[in-house]
Amino acid sequence: MRHQCATTTITRTLILAAGLFAPGHLGELTQHLPFELVDAVLTETGTTEHRLRALPSRVGVYFVIALALFPAVGYALVWDKLTAALKDAGVAVASPSEKALRDLRRRLGERPLKALFTTVAGPVARPTTPGVRYRCWRTVAFDGCSSIRVPDADRNRGWLGRLHYRLAWAGYPTVRLMALVETGSRALLAADFGSTGTGETAYAKKLLGALNATMLVLGDRAFDANDLIKKAAATGAQLLIRARSTRVFRVVEVLPDGSYLTVVAGVRLRVIDAEVTVTLADGTEVGGRYRLITTLLDCELDPAEALIRLYRERWEVESAYFALRHTLMEGLVLRSKDPFGVRQELRAALTLYQLLRRVMMDAAESAAGMDPDCLSFTVALQAARDSLVLASNVLPGEHAGLVGAIGTAVLENTLPPRRSRISVRKVKSPVSRYHARPKGDTRPQASTSITAITTMVHHGGMTPATVPRDTEPCLSHMDQVLAILGEDPKRCWHGRDLARLLGQTNLNSFCVRLSQWLSQGLFHKAGPALYTLDDQHVSSKPPTDSQFALTA
Repeated sequence: MRHQCATTTITRTLILAAGLFAPGHLGELTQHLPFELVDAVLTETGTTEHRLRALPSRVGVYFVIALALFPAVGYALVWDKLTAALKDAGVAVASPSEKALRDLRRRLGERPLKALFTTVAGPVARPTTPGVRYRCWRTVAFDGCSSIRVPDADRNRGWLGRLHYRLAWAGYPTVRLMALVETGSRALLAADFGSTGTGETAYAKKLLGALNATMLVLGDRAFDANDLIKKAAATGAQLLIRARSTRVFRVVEVLPDGSYLTVVAGVRLRVIDAEVTVTLADGTEVGGRYRLITTLLDCELDPAEALIRLYRERWEVESAYFALRHTLMEGLVLRSKDPFGVRQELRAALTLYQLLRRVMMDAAESAAGMDPDCLSFTVALQAARDSLVLASNVLPGEHAGLVGAIGTAVLENTLPPRRSRISVRKVKSPVSRYHARPKGDTRPQASTSITAITTMVHHGGMTPATVPRDTEPCLSHMDQVLAILGEDPKRCWHGRDLARLLGQTNLNSFCVRLSQWLSQGLFHKAGPALYTLDDQHVSSKPPTDSQFALTA
């Protein structure tokens, strides 16, 4: 029997810029970063080419942003993706070398990308979008990210310095990024970055110009400094910030709900000192102490419980950083080996992130009652990559629907409703300072569903010292390891077995901490990953499995 395969020929019409400008596009995202805007920015920053080159400046801007869209791909392959559809359509395009593309980046500099991000940054959600506002204020949040790594080059080290951990220098210099985020859409209102030697508060002060009287700022304990509170309140924005537990506020007036008024740096604030208890699906209860300070002084219009629940929205900025650092950048080290390139590269990544959030918000607002939390950033990113390769919907009018292909993709692949759950803080970096679990932390190791949340506001006249607390001592991980080794000083314990007994799921990071305690002389190493208290038992020959096997 003869098999026949039916074939068909599909032709596409591409509407792009003409001539040498044809490779300059981002697929459908070009509609949100149009040619006219890029040309205006190039003119304003004085980076337009003086003669028509094979690689015009406008093409260079789109190429640099395309590098952020494909962080794991080299210059030449990114260029191939930009021109793949053009070549298939028979359009003659240049085939520049990687050196020519690097020179194009140097010719552009950072200024055009900085101006573009400033232009596209800002709130993207309408006031009626679900989850965007609390009463009449748009909720925004400050936070910093210090996990963006750059190549370990001399010029990068000279700019950023190097982080030193307990045992050695870090492998890569890191950039500290500070962003002001719209919590409802996770869009960027403003951002700044630089050396980790500068504190988060200093960077936050540079972003205060993006605040206004229509906003309510959420902040964690890093942003309760008096000077920052004074300057942030002067912008007219409302504040809801978590204060450090060691701070003592003067009680000016106790309100009916137990909160009290105080004055900090000339700003009249309301202090909410509360105990939050969550009931888990297995019936256990986990509690924690929260102290919030706010410029919302009326306890009837803004009940303490409502503000405590609102404070959880601050974590949306963490989701924004996860999308930027791990989804968009794929957790990779940046390409550039000098400060000029790092700044340009980061501005391009921030601009691309903001464009994707704008597209997602347009899609959410096209569907009545759609919560932006239900839209997947990963789906939007993959659809944007496909659109660039296909050079589809570059100009308005090519797509007949209310939203383009990217918006259609995220609406067709919505996320399920967010679950209310809790777990201990998950830390993946083996040298993170957060591996030492705080004493008294009773959060479960695995993610566990929450069935109920209760809050109890402590009376304003009760100081932290007079509040009953659990005084039962809680051993640190180091003390627990020493206690296990002390049960039989001559026994050799494998690091894997110690981690299992202590409930540690990240074996690599736990072994790093064992090495730190070993360097302090707290115990001895008998072999690869084998530990004992008895230095007489240390030998070059590793013990057998029976010597350190766990008993039932």
